[in-house]
Amino acid sequence: MEILSPAGSPEGLAAAVMGGCDAVYLGGKSFGARAFSSNFTDGQIEGAVGYCHDRGVKVYVTVNTLIKDSEMDDAVSFVRFLADIGADGVLLQDLGLLRALHSVDIPKHASTQMGICSRRGLQWCAENGLSRAVLNRELTFEELKDIVRDSPVETEVFVQGALCYCLSGGCLFSSLVGGRSGNRGQCAQPCRKKYAMDGKASYRLSSADLYGVEWLKKLESIGITSAKIEGRMRSQAYAYLSARVYSSANRGIPYEEWKEDDELLKTVFNRGYCDGYLGGVVSPVQQEYADNRGFYLGKASFKGRKFSTGELRYPVNVRDGISIYDGDEKIGGFKLTSVGRAASPFALPDGTYDVYRTYDPRIDEVKNMIGEAPKLSGSTERRRAHVPCREIERAKRELPEMSFYVSSVRNLNAVLPYADRIYYDNPQSLDEAKGICAGEGIECVEMAPRFDPAWMPHDGPYMANTPGQVFGTEDRVYASYFMNVFNAHVRMPFWQTTLSTELADREIEEIAKHFPGRLEVMVFGRTELMCTRDPGLRTGVLEDEKGYRFPVYRDPYGTARILNSSDLMLLPYLRQLGSFGIDSAGIDVRKRPERIAAAVAKAFAEDDVPAKKDLAGICGGINYGAYLRGTE
Repeated sequence: MEILSPAGSPEGLAAAVMGGCDAVYLGGKSFGARAFSSNFTDGQIEGAVGYCHDRGVKVYVTVNTLIKDSEMDDAVSFVRFLADIGADGVLLQDLGLLRALHSVDIPKHASTQMGICSRRGLQWCAENGLSRAVLNRELTFEELKDIVRDSPVETEVFVQGALCYCLSGGCLFSSLVGGRSGNRGQCAQPCRKKYAMDGKASYRLSSADLYGVEWLKKLESIGITSAKIEGRMRSQAYAYLSARVYSSANRGIPYEEWKEDDELLKTVFNRGYCDGYLGGVVSPVQQEYADNRGFYLGKASFKGRKFSTGELRYPVNVRDGISIYDGDEKIGGFKLTSVGRAASPFALPDGTYDVYRTYDPRIDEVKNMIGEAPKLSGSTERRRAHVPCREIERAKRELPEMSFYVSSVRNLNAVLPYADRIYYDNPQSLDEAKGICAGEGIECVEMAPRFDPAWMPHDGPYMANTPGQVFGTEDRVYASYFMNVFNAHVRMPFWQTTLSTELADREIEEIAKHFPGRLEVMVFGRTELMCTRDPGLRTGVLEDEKGYRFPVYRDPYGTARILNSSDLMLLPYLRQLGSFGIDSAGIDVRKRPERIAAAVAKAFAEDDVPAKKDLAGICGGINYGAYLRGTE
């Protein structure tokens, strides 16, 4: 099984290779999901490929952000360059880019942001030119065991590093609330902030880091191709030590021979560790803190600055750097000048404190061993690319059709007089909803779960969230906004496609000029910011440190949804969307009171723009999403 290490910089690249990895993944200066790591110029990528290949290490390059139409030529040119210099593969998220690369001869991997989590998803990858899939981090070992059996493509699983709280590719929290899109490589990490629930504030959405060393042999036994280490934004010491630990374990080297490396790995970066979901559906959250505190040594009682290192759970040494915390507050840090009876160089109130090791002198030895970063360079130039996208004649509309997202029969009845279509999001009453809609001659579309590896659609039309939920049936298939359609190059067998909620008006207009199928734009509702498999998040309200309140509800599939604190409101822009040729307006009234659902439906169906003010009052606030400001 391949050990795949992160390389966020030339220093990290050399460290990971020295640590013994079999492959590295890195990003260029654009189109990568880690925009804030150092990353590599074109010349450095070419040099990195040569450096790694000389040492028997493969290089995969991330091109795994969503791509705008205005960027498509540049993205294709970049991937052609990667093929020219002999890179071993590219990671992709964007479905339009995947199609545009059909003639580019380079192995293509489905990024975890594509949401591949089922046997059907792997089959879809094989059918669409992908040779490997990075599987969802939410999958348990038992689910992986079933999914990868006889897989037609290679499979890759995360085993170490940061865990996104939300399903990858489905997080809109950073984008719509923080103004920085995770799907564009600029995640602001809202999951690492404090939220209050039922009056208690904690790091409720902050997952501990994944630590899967003990799972390596089990993963190998079921046929996983590659074990992936997360951490392109971490230090070169982390890159070396993580590669060293996992490659040693993978080769069956006795633990005693790499025990010291394992201890140091847990010092250079540590926000708590867990098995993720590998051992089962248990909460990965570590609520006490979200930052890197190093290795937890235990508690110590301080009196007059003095304390005994013998109270700690683990031994310490002279010159170790330690940090002292009182709950959430960092009191200070210092290097030990003695063990046994020791003293803090600064005053602190008498009491018991948490102690963490944040520095170990052996880390400097590792850095010295790695040495300076290699000088990476190359001379291959990019070839210009042009991806044609024919302009089409799209029928203009006075108003789009009205399509309602509902999750109860009560709300279904409230909006039905105004509906052209219903998307129904409740399997427990789906048959009843279909019967009611059939009686009125209205189409009822089953909504697929956000995450369920075993899901199969019922007879009739359905809405898919990921490529793996697209089955070869004769029924109409709708694409939800979680399909992340961001440009006009996507060609999938959808009867209608809901565009990404991260697009601006001008981008929607441009897509509509070139997209041959029916299009929908979301115009109302509490946009889903996150969906998580964490069983510990219950129905309620999360409140952030600014006082914004985000509703949470658990769905019938075992996932929890976090919604925006206010409603998307594009009522004033319905006619503009019609002029673009948008076929359907998506109106989401799931989990809303019946009176609000009815009022919203009436206002949109009658194009009652002045009603916006009253709706804002009864709904508790409105926003325009990315429609007016766009996404960088």
